[in-house]
Formats: sequence, structure tokens, C-alpha cells
Amino acid sequence: MALPVEEWRLYAARRWAALEPVLRERLAAASLHDTLRLGCGLLWPEAAAVLRRLCRRAPAGKEPAAARFYREEGNRLFGRRHYGTAVRLYSQAASHEPPGSPEVSVCFANRSAALFHLRCFEVCLEDIARAESHGYPDRLLPKVLLRKAECLLCLGRLQDAADALSVVENKIAVDGIMTSPTHQTLLKKLSQLKIKIHEKESCPEPAQETCGDVQRKSEIWEENDSISGASSSLSLNFDTERGRHLVASQDILPGQSLLKEEAFVSVLCPGESRLLQDSSETVWDTRVTNADLYCHRCLRQLLASVPCRGCSYAKYCSQSCADMAWEQYHRTECSLGALLLTLGVFCHVALRTVLLAGFAEVSRLVEWSHDDDKDLHNPEARCKHLSEAPDTRAGTRSIPGCNDNGQYQSSYQAVFNLLPHAEKHSPEHKFLCMLSVVAICKQLQEAGLEAAVLNQESSEKWSEPKTCEKTSGELSPELKTMAEAMLRHMLQLQCNAQAITVMQESGSGDSAVVNKKPVRLATAFFPVLSLLNHSCCPNISVSFSGTAATVRASQPIPSGQEIFHCYGPHRCRMRVAERQQLLSQYFFECRCQACLDELESDVKSVVSMRNSFCCPSCRAPVQGEEMLCCSNEACAISVSRESLSRRLRDLHQQIKKALELLRDRKADQAIKMLLKCQMDAGNFLSPGHLLMGEMEDHLAQVYATLGKWQEAARHLERSIEIVEMHHGPSSVEMGHELFKLAQILFNGFVVSEALSTIQRAEEILSVHCGPQSTQIQELQEMKTCLSELPRSILQRT
Repeated sequence: MALPVEEWRLYAARRWAALEPVLRERLAAASLHDTLRLGCGLLWPEAAAVLRRLCRRAPAGKEPAAARFYREEGNRLFGRRHYGTAVRLYSQAASHEPPGSPEVSVCFANRSAALFHLRCFEVCLEDIARAESHGYPDRLLPKVLLRKAECLLCLGRLQDAADALSVVENKIAVDGIMTSPTHQTLLKKLSQLKIKIHEKESCPEPAQETCGDVQRKSEIWEENDSISGASSSLSLNFDTERGRHLVASQDILPGQSLLKEEAFVSVLCPGESRLLQDSSETVWDTRVTNADLYCHRCLRQLLASVPCRGCSYAKYCSQSCADMAWEQYHRTECSLGALLLTLGVFCHVALRTVLLAGFAEVSRLVEWSHDDDKDLHNPEARCKHLSEAPDTRAGTRSIPGCNDNGQYQSSYQAVFNLLPHAEKHSPEHKFLCMLSVVAICKQLQEAGLEAAVLNQESSEKWSEPKTCEKTSGELSPELKTMAEAMLRHMLQLQCNAQAITVMQESGSGDSAVVNKKPVRLATAFFPVLSLLNHSCCPNISVSFSGTAATVRASQPIPSGQEIFHCYGPHRCRMRVAERQQLLSQYFFECRCQACLDELESDVKSVVSMRNSFCCPSCRAPVQGEEMLCCSNEACAISVSRESLSRRLRDLHQQIKKALELLRDRKADQAIKMLLKCQMDAGNFLSPGHLLMGEMEDHLAQVYATLGKWQEAARHLERSIEIVEMHHGPSSVEMGHELFKLAQILFNGFVVSEALSTIQRAEEILSVHCGPQSTQIQELQEMKTCLSELPRSILQRT
């Protein structure tokens, strides 16, 4: 949720409409500085009450009752051997336990047991250490230490395992009670582990060769002197029509890395289910969202999270990540969790941006913007001034965002100089953003966090403004500066926010064939990546690893050609009218070659031709706008577009129900429903419609769960034909489909076809995702496994 919750948006709209017309006019024409000056007093007491009510729907504090609930649910599912779900519930329980609570040690110990059953031995050891450091009850410690010894034994660390057993022996001996059933069970387990250690010491296992790195290709990389993180094959240019943009300074090959940039700031997207409905009854939510699956700082996938010391929302992959986040920004954000969830990700990104930059740098650039205010609010004049530089390349230091040496770095200065388009946003939207950032700053002031925001060791210096605030409600001058920068960033994000995506498993996750789809994980500022202009037919691909983005050429790019990114609307996915409408949020009219071809000629878009309806009677193509006429003169049937669109919506609902049956492990019923959907679709959709391919994909997935590899491969090959028709033979979409086919052929033991499919998938995915990507590594592992099969088996397949 990028923007605030709907209720807050509606409240801001009502307040805007209730303002005096003169004040509305002044706010509409005001600079960012004047907007804050005029608007700071407009956060009425009733607004604070509205926000308090809304924040109750986004609980982020520690709740002992919730901890008990999640721990008991974890125990229940552990008993049913649902270890993965139990791990997540124990993590939820730990996040709600207050720091120093003895119960948190029980959460870690219980989670370690589930991790042991999942054979995640290293992570299990980490949890055992956490349980010990948080004061796990002494009487229960021997059982946990035996688990530690067993983990070490499984990892082949025999001496460490023997040492751990000695500690357990001493512990049991000190307790002195050797007759209870519990102690007898421990002694039996202890004896068994000693025997296992002795056996392993007597017959050591041969060291396994690791071949994971053998086939990895090294990427040639020469850094650009002027653009941080960019390849030397790029140059930064500027003109009045395109603004700042990147151009190839030499011929570029497909798959060549062009940019590697770490996000200046990123914020995890929490997921809609974080927000509860108004209710007098508390219901603890056991649904899993991105907030439970990924580290809130580095975005690594979580298995056993480390909770924040102050809130139940933030979770981290390690204590190191938790400590760094606390030091950099979370000590300020922690108590604002519910407010930030209510006001949306853009507001959160804006706050974290200024916290990471620091007050000194924020203040310097805000003051600079006041000196240059006329240019900032008249982009045409500013562009003209820059384009009149005698040598654009020599004058890069005058390009916004560049430092005094003419270098464009991934810095706060570069972020600050991204265009906010303040004059193009609607006055109502600016008013909403202004109210939101003022609400955050008022909360910071009232919570006594101003000193932390301003990077001061003590709040004594700011005690006077805080006293004044209690009577006047006025923000201190320093917080007004931070609020102005935050407002700027909120407006920038509409055009410059970059979604960090991840390929996430869909379905139950227990199939031999992993079905993945791209999911928005976080919202970030990448100041160098933001230099790329849009095209509906881009020449690059962007992939992510944690908070780092890598840009690669997806096709040959000759020297002098501009580097184009796709902001979302792609020629293969949308008609030109839909693309133009969506791109209006970026305040430009797309004039890329794909749009020009469709707008200035009779050429129909790829989407129009392939994602079209057909005659329900004879299945010939239909023509027209509102009323569609069969192109077959012998048929001449007419049907309304609305009736066919209604059938299409109904079909989507039926497919959704079929996938729910699959998730409920009712594969046979799912197949019947999907085959019926396929038959219905054939009566009114063109054979090349993308939905026809999606149904083939779903059928392949169901047959794979049943181990019917031949049927699965047959359906997936049909899906691949349609994907290739829409996206092209070398598209990333084609690569993902071939990856799935390789898994099916691998599991079906169809060796020669599997090897050729693996090679095709590798060639495509290495261009878009790079040779180090997870999918490439999995393909290489499959290839190695198949290549090592005995010759007799290879000859039979």
C-alpha cells in the first residue's frame, strides 16, 4: 500500500474541500516550503483522533496475549508435524514477547526443535544459542543441549558434538536425580549419541566434492568514472526533451551488465492483511505476509527471524541486521509502527530517507533549494539553462544530482535532485501528503524523538521548542525542515519509486516443480537507476538481490542509443491506450517506438491481435468496438463486447476456484474444473489468448503434483508456444517457462530433452538475471546430475 489507508485519504479530501477558497488557491500555487508553512497548523485535533483510531487497526506493539496465542498455535502444529508453519508461529510469538522476558527463550527453544526436524541444523544452533542467552530454564536445558549435540553430529563437527555431550553429562550429574522418566530418556538419548559419534570417528565419511562454483561465469566489469555503479559503456547526457538520461558509449551485447546499484533506501511492503478491520474483538492473524518472510533491513528471506526489541512488526535475519537498523533509523521509527503502516509505504520511505541522510545534509539541501526556488518550480527554465551549457559532457557538474567534480553518485544529493513535479501533482494530493508528513513529525515531537531525528546525543538543546509545542502545537524549525524534505520525497516517489521484486513460490510449495511468480517486495530509491527513461519496448532487464539492483542489456544496443527501462506498461501486456493512461502518473506522454507505431499507423498492437475474442458460433475472429461482428461472411453473427467481457470475468473466477482446489490438495477436482474452463474459453477466446496459455500452465502444475510428468510436459509446451507468441523467444517470461519445463523433464527422467531445455533456459535467463542467479544455479545442478548418470541409462532415454 503505497498511499495512506482509504479512510485517511477521504478525511484529507473532506478537509481540503472545507478550506476557504483563498487558502486553497494559495496552497495550490505554493512552493514546498510555503506549503509546509501554511499547512502546519491545519492538522486539527480531530485529525489526530482519526489517526489514533486508524492506528488501532495496524497493531505493531508487543502483546503478551498474542505471544501466548502464537506459541500455543506453534505447539499445536508442531505436534501435527507441520514444522515450517510452526517455525513461523514461534517467530510471531517471539516478536510479541517483551525484551528480557524468559518466555522469549522458550520461543527460540521450541523453534529450534522445528528447525531440527526441517534439517536446518546451522539455524537450529543459532536458535539454541539465543535460547541460552535469553535465560532458558535450567531444568529444561539438558534436552536443548542434546539437540545441539545432534545438530553438530549431523554437520560432521564430531569434537564439538562430543564437547556438547560432556556439558549435558555434567549438567545431569549436578542435578543428581537420575531415576525420573525424563532423566532416563535423556540418558538413553545421550548414550545413543555417544555411540553415533564413535561410529563416525571410526568410519569417517569421504569428503564430498563441491562443484557449485565450477560452471559459474565471471562477468567482465569496468566501472564508470562519472556515474557510480555504472559500467564504463554508459555516459550521462542531458537535453530539454529527455532530461537526464543514459546512453551507450560503445556497442553493448545482450546480457552485459550496465549498472549495479545498492538502494539508497528501501522499505518492505507489508501486505494488505497487516491492516485489521474495526472490531471490538481481538483476532490474532496467522496469515503470512512479506513482513514475516523477509528481513526488514537487507530483504533476505527469513527462516528464523530476530525480533525488534521494541515492536512486534520489524523482523531481521540476524542480530547484526537488527542492530544496524536500530542505529540507522529504527530507534526513531519503532514507536511509530502503527502510524507508518496507516500512512503507507511512500510516507515510510520519505521518513527513512531523511533519517539515513542525517539532519545536516537534509538541512543543507533544503536551504539550497530555497535559494534556487525559481528554477526548481520552473523546470522548463531550468532545462533551458542547463542545455545552454557550451559542452554538456564537460558541464556535467551543472546537471542536477552531480557533485562539484561532475560525478553522479548514488547519494542523498542525487535523491534530493530527483524531480518532485510539485507543479504537476493535483493540489488535493499535495495536501494529503503534507498532512501525512506533518502528522509524522508531530508524533516524533510529542514522543520526544526530535533529538534522535536531528542526530543529537541529547534532547536538552531542543527542550525549549518542545515546551512551546505543548501550547501552540507548532513544529520546531528543525522538524519543519525535515517535513519539507519528506514532502518532497513523497511527491518524488510517484515518478521515481522503484519496486524491488522477487520470484516467489506460488501454490503449496511441496511440489517437485517449483512454480514462481514475480512479487513486489519493497519500494526503494535508486538514484542512478532513476536516470533511465521509459520505453514500452525496453532494451534492458532489471534483477534484484536483496536491496541491490543489477541492470543488464536484454538485446544488442549500438553505441549512441539510449538505455530504456520499462516503468510497468509493456507493449506485450497492454494496448497503447491502457499504457498511455497508466503512464500519465509519470507526467509525460510516451513517444517510444512501440507507441508511435500503434498511434500513427493502422498496425494493431500485439495484445490487440492475440488477446482478442472469437466468434462464439464459428470461432472466427471478430471485429468492431462495442458490437463485435464475425469476420466470417457465412456466419455474420454479432455479439456485444460487454457480454464476452462478462464471460471472461466469470472464467477468471472459475480458474481461481480450480487453483484453490489445488492448494487444498484436491488435484483431480482441479483438473476437471480446469479442463472445463479450457473448453469454455475455446468458444469465445482466440487460440493465442494469454489466458489459454495460463490454463495450460495451471494444468501442467496439477499434473506435476501427481507425478504425471508426460502430461505435465505436454501442457507446458503448449503454454510455452503462447508465451513465445506474446513475449518473444528470448524474453525473460520465456526463460521462466523453460525453467519449469526443465524441472518437469528432469523429474520425468527425459534426459536428452531435459538437457536441451536446460541449455535454452540458461541462455535466456543468464541474459536477464545473470550467471549468479538462483535459477541458473539450479539449472546447472540439474545438468550436472543428469550428466553424471551411467552411460547405459543415458542411452535408454
